[in-house]
Amino acid sequence: MAWTEITRAQYRRDDLEYASDLRDAEWALIAPLMPEKKRLGRPRRTDLRRVMEAILYIVTTGCQWRQLPRHFPAFTTVQGYFYRWIREGRWEAINHILVILSREQDGRDATPSVGIIDSQSVKTAENGGPRGYDAGKKIRGRKRHITTDTLGHVVAAVVHPADIQDRDGAPLVATRIRSLFPWLRHLIGDGGYAGEKLRGALAELGRWTIEIVKRSDRAEGFVVLPKRWIVERSFAWLGRCRRLTKDVEATISSSHAWLMIAHIRRVLRKINQTAF
Repeated sequence: MAWTEITRAQYRRDDLEYASDLRDAEWALIAPLMPEKKRLGRPRRTDLRRVMEAILYIVTTGCQWRQLPRHFPAFTTVQGYFYRWIREGRWEAINHILVILSREQDGRDATPSVGIIDSQSVKTAENGGPRGYDAGKKIRGRKRHITTDTLGHVVAAVVHPADIQDRDGAPLVATRIRSLFPWLRHLIGDGGYAGEKLRGALAELGRWTIEIVKRSDRAEGFVVLPKRWIVERSFAWLGRCRRLTKDVEATISSSHAWLMIAHIRRVLRKINQTAF
């Protein structure tokens, strides 16, 4: 979408305290997906909307936990909810529901039938945790392995050390797809997914087909490849969140959670037609 004077006014978020805050319509989409209040024990005093806005602030700006502005709940409280929702699988569940809502809004079936798969290698910080060396990209860190539908929604994602090749990481993504979108059985990928090794691994998971879209040897400069540009665009959308510029997480589960949160941010705005 090209920015014009009309579209800038349409997608402006200057009326919010922070541009990462949720509008009422956006919060209405995820409020039913938040944990219910417990019947026993001490009553909850924390506003979950402010917790969610604090997490969106961090993923958008890339700030440290301790640098969270005082307008939000204490960073230890926000951090506690962040890790609790990882353990509960809540981030992936929220993303799953929002993808379905967005697809239905666009007049598509709730479950996609085709996925575009690709990976992105990113450097890690000195925090430690699993990592590896991607010899092709010359990056020491981790890979974000995602599959999108033809609209660019991230339907499944896996984070693993960068030394795992694409054809070895693809079955991990396919396993995640099976439980989330059971009708998705056709994948489109680049030359890194070619070969019988991957086809054999996918055959063990069910009836899968994979289509390889390769760049022509005679092509010069930048060339848009059919379907593959969709997943590249999704990576660009996710890259607008500064928390994803570099993988600073000590655990794979946290890296995966921030990837999901970045996509939740995008889909919430997409459904409500505001700036990504």
